[in-house]
Amino acid sequence: MRYSDDDVKKAAEIMFPEYKKYEVSIYTTENIVGTNDDERYIYTVYITRKGKKEELTTLRNQHVKEALKSLSNTYGYCRISRKQQSIERQIRNIKEKYPKAVIFQEAYTGTKIDRPEWNKLFKRVKEGDTLVFDSVSRMSRNAEEGIKTYFELFNRGVNLVFLKEAYINTDTYKNSLKDKIELTGADEDEIFKGLNNYFRRLAERQILIAFEQAQKEVDDLHQRTKEGIETARINGKQIGQKSGTKLITKKSIKAKEEIRKYSKDFEGTLNDVDCMKIVGVNRNTYYKYKREIKAEY
Repeated sequence: MRYSDDDVKKAAEIMFPEYKKYEVSIYTTENIVGTNDDERYIYTVYITRKGKKEELTTLRNQHVKEALKSLSNTYGYCRISRKQQSIERQIRNIKEKYPKAVIFQEAYTGTKIDRPEWNKLFKRVKEGDTLVFDSVSRMSRNAEEGIKTYFELFNRGVNLVFLKEAYINTDTYKNSLKDKIELTGADEDEIFKGLNNYFRRLAERQILIAFEQAQKEVDDLHQRTKEGIETARINGKQIGQKSGTKLITKKSIKAKEEIRKYSKDFEGTLNDVDCMKIVGVNRNTYYKYKREIKAEY
């Protein structure tokens, strides 16, 4: 990976803060005999002082990488499916390993990746940041979306950590990308390349299996629920609310009190549109509550 001039400038400013006031320019060269990225890219940093351009330092990839780490952040993402569930266990597990992690949390289904807090976090994380999950199911319970999101973040340089499935952490996957068998230039290299490619594919398969297992858990739950409902129906049990039964909740009680208070059809002076805004319910619910109130008089 070749770092951009902006990244190299940031690294130079971190390493040499006393030279921030000078104009900085970067000249990048490539060492064609370098065996890896840390050896291949050479960044010569110049500053312009008193109208004269002078060399400040020469950096390699590992220097830039280490300097930029100081600008990185650690985030934790915690998710529950329903507000009635507790999210504290996930937060506690992440904070135990990463005390300084900034936690994003929400109550939202894991079968869809389009979630409000997740979207904010997804846009915020940048190269070098670390994103921690209690388990892979907290990221996604949809295998296709999960694997796509995993590699999108990986390609952006974000470190992914799954506390319960550490074998699919991005650091583990990165190690699988390195040649397991060193090539020697001999005829056997073609065999070795095939083996190395096999190891990489095996690592990718493990990641996919983890997301598939998360999806299987929710699919099994839906199937058990469906079968349970069918069994109850066969045994003559009432499924759901009886037709015509009014569902009474704290929210409905409060809404009806406000309709009585503000609607001109009862004790207030407001028309339906204005009253609806104050009560904060949708049109169908509003008129349903009005009918129920009138039935009580």
